[in-house]
Amino acid sequence: MEIRQSTDVLLVIDLQNDFCPGGALAVDRGDQIVPLINRLGSQFEHVILTQDWHPKSHISFASAHPGHKPYTSVPSEYGPQTLWPDHCVQATTGAGFHPALDLPHAELIVRKGFRRTIDSYSAFVENDHATPTGLAGYLRERGLERLFLCGLAYDFCVRHSAVDGVALDFECLVLEDACRAVRLPGSVEAADKAFLEAGIQRLSASEFLAG
Repeated sequence: MEIRQSTDVLLVIDLQNDFCPGGALAVDRGDQIVPLINRLGSQFEHVILTQDWHPKSHISFASAHPGHKPYTSVPSEYGPQTLWPDHCVQATTGAGFHPALDLPHAELIVRKGFRRTIDSYSAFVENDHATPTGLAGYLRERGLERLFLCGLAYDFCVRHSAVDGVALDFECLVLEDACRAVRLPGSVEAADKAFLEAGIQRLSASEFLAG
């Protein structure tokens, strides 16, 4: 598969310290994809990063819901809200990108989840399915059409970003070996099903990495 430099984008999802080993919401082996993503980035003219950027007492934090534990859920105005350990709090080390991430030509950082009462998995729209992040407009204004997604986590933010991207008429492909999953019960299977239903291809980065 050839990269179309003028219209393709590498979309790197939430490759942040808190999602890597030692972080507050660590994804198993999340740091191991960094070298591969650096190699991928060197092949793309257009690279975009997303960054979880939560205020303190964010709706997604179990600590903001007395009596509730992480990985349970509570009702919200937009449906069930999964609760997580406090993570990616604005301006903390945990919210920073992994220090080995080397994508100096990344042209945009999309911060999401910064509204206290709305969580945001997707790079395109927050979890109320109504509040846009602005990414779609950015892509359209620049004539960018096809997105290759990688990062953390496969079964949450990568999944929702790809599905929402397709719904907004962008072509989305997921680079499985450049992702890692949280793996809550049934979450990977749900992601696989969502990709299949949306017609989203799952590829290996080796299919188009030079050398």
